[in-house]
Amino acid sequence: MSESRRIERSRSDAMIAGVCAGIARHFGWSVTGTRVAYVLLSICSAAFPGILVYLILWLVLPQADD
Repeated sequence: MSESRRIERSRSDAMIAGVCAGIARHFGWSVTGTRVAYVLLSICSAAFPGILVYLILWLVLPQADD
C-alpha cells in the first residue's frame, strides 16, 4: 500500500505564497526550476493565465506543517 501525499504550500521555501515550492516538493523537482518553468509558461502562453492560477492555488492548497 502506498501512502498518498497531498500537495501543500511550503513555508520554508516560500517566495510569495509557497505554491511553486509545494508543487516542486510534491513531485521531487527543483524549486528554482519549477519557478522558472512556471514564469516562462505564464509569459509565453496567452492561454495560460499564470497569475490567476497562482492566486487560486494560493487559496486552495493547504499550508504545510514544516
